[in-house]
Amino acid sequence: MSHTLPDRMRCVAITTPGGPEVLRPIDRPLPSPAAGELLVAVAAAGVNRPDTLQRQGRYDPPPGTSDLPGLEIAGTIVAVGPEVEGWVVGDRVCALVAGGGYADYCVVPAVQALPIPAGLSLIEAAALPETFFTVWTNVFERGGLKPGESLLIHGGSSGIGTTAIQLAKAFGATVYTTAGSADKCAACVALGADRAINYKTEDFVTVIREATGGRGVDVVLDMVGGDYIARDIDILAMDGRHVSIAFLNGPKVTLNMAPVMMKRLTLTGSTLRARPVAEKGRIANALRASVWPLLDQGAIKPLIHATFPLEQAEEAHRLMESSAHIGKIVLTIAP
Repeated sequence: MSHTLPDRMRCVAITTPGGPEVLRPIDRPLPSPAAGELLVAVAAAGVNRPDTLQRQGRYDPPPGTSDLPGLEIAGTIVAVGPEVEGWVVGDRVCALVAGGGYADYCVVPAVQALPIPAGLSLIEAAALPETFFTVWTNVFERGGLKPGESLLIHGGSSGIGTTAIQLAKAFGATVYTTAGSADKCAACVALGADRAINYKTEDFVTVIREATGGRGVDVVLDMVGGDYIARDIDILAMDGRHVSIAFLNGPKVTLNMAPVMMKRLTLTGSTLRARPVAEKGRIANALRASVWPLLDQGAIKPLIHATFPLEQAEEAHRLMESSAHIGKIVLTIAP
């Protein structure tokens, strides 16, 4: 550890399960990087739905990880633990973490760190890891989306949705998405969606059937759950894949399995936070090889809706839970 580092750091903790008001700025001892880890001075941290679920007491951090919220950060490496290769003090990185992002400093598994793409600020880079890891592993690995295929994204104006639209288009897919207002639909189209469906005024099943001539879509990325799943199955094409990543309308559903069998559908899904470090490192390597060049070229870019100082994490959570945002919400951390 460098002697120039402080003994303590500012952070935002969850004082008790509850609403946004339970988020409180406090100070804690500075963490130290263990073998295979980096210590990063955090410049910005992304805000994500799992942070709000953790705050509510509905999504505990994995054993052995920080109890502080925050699953993605960007900043500068200030210390390097043993057995780390490829990174040195002074490197600027963004990284996926299992917790601890709402702080001045955060310990990061080195294999989960990625370089800051050319032309992006640290604030923009902090909006990358959680959504890009999630979209890559679910849409392209589990969902197997290929060039020339079609994808339906529910929640297209969310951080996940805006990322999925851009990546799917960059890899040659036709993209449909749902969103809850005319402004959100317009934003999705501006990002590349071929058709954005206002779910408050249109039935996505009817629209997809008409748009595809009755064929349906090859992949559905669903973060709604509930009764959406049966409707998704209805508009999946032969050999289609349904990928669940969240359940805003609840995880329990009654399904007619006949169309699943008749259309040879695959129903899959995943979570990311509790995966082993080595598995997250594998995803990071895949992103670095296949997606980071697109970011370096400016072909895709995270959409930032709003930033808040770390001390205003409560307000950031209120905005997240209002669903009024389009794209990502980011906390900024002053040096």
